Amino acid sequence: MNPVMAKLNYVVRGESAVFNAANRAESYWPIEEHVVPIHDLRAVPGDLSFDRNGFVLWKGESAVPGAASEVEMKRLHAEESEALVKRLTGADKVISFGTMLRTDKPGAGDGNLPAFGAHVDYGARTVRDFTLDQMPEEEAERRLAGRHMLINIWRPLKTVERTPLALCDASTVLREDLFQSEVRGGLGDARRRSLWGFNLAYNPDHRWYYAPHMQPDEAYVFRLFDSDPDAVQFTGHSAFEDPTSAPGAPPRESIEIRTIAYLS
Repeated sequence: MNPVMAKLNYVVRGESAVFNAANRAESYWPIEEHVVPIHDLRAVPGDLSFDRNGFVLWKGESAVPGAASEVEMKRLHAEESEALVKRLTGADKVISFGTMLRTDKPGAGDGNLPAFGAHVDYGARTVRDFTLDQMPEEEAERRLAGRHMLINIWRPLKTVERTPLALCDASTVLREDLFQSEVRGGLGDARRRSLWGFNLAYNPDHRWYYAPHMQPDEAYVFRLFDSDPDAVQFTGHSAFEDPTSAPGAPPRESIEIRTIAYLS
């Protein structure tokens, strides 16, 4: 199957950005647009893996899309995601944070809109902050001294018919392609302290994938950071306008969460 050709927003190489998630007009994110091929990852299922490429498309029943309320939906997504990450990584302990609902429906607030820019949410600095937030200092330091990784789980709440999420094969991302990003007002809290991650500068070797018409029983699981410097990590991702979407296609609705897995 031929890839779709779509525009992605990269950061200008060498530029550090400030992204104000609560008020995007106040952001400083110098953009460099590139039209790139985005491949159907379902066409190459055996060629991609979490350890080789930084992500996997997980298929399995989920109670999240049928939850009775937003609170219940977030609770179930956290429980399912922590269990899934334990299963995939063999982690001794998994914590989660930053559950977010995303949609591009009319009237959606800035904090809930899809992010149209190639980025890696967070790195070591923010992983450390959330670890210290969620456990006693002595345990936190012990966990951080061992191998740990930051993993995102992204699930559609209904069939994705527009504004899908694309993932960049992390094995094609060089550290020289990453430039600091400060995220203000992130994860649904306009007063939250700054979060720290990266934006991607363009590299023609980057290889992008997505799952067309992604279903609620499918989820992306992708690694953003790993304390093992030799591990494949820094899975860039971005929403994009799919040229194959039908005119007037219904808005995208999705849920995502960040997890930190601590290995023994």
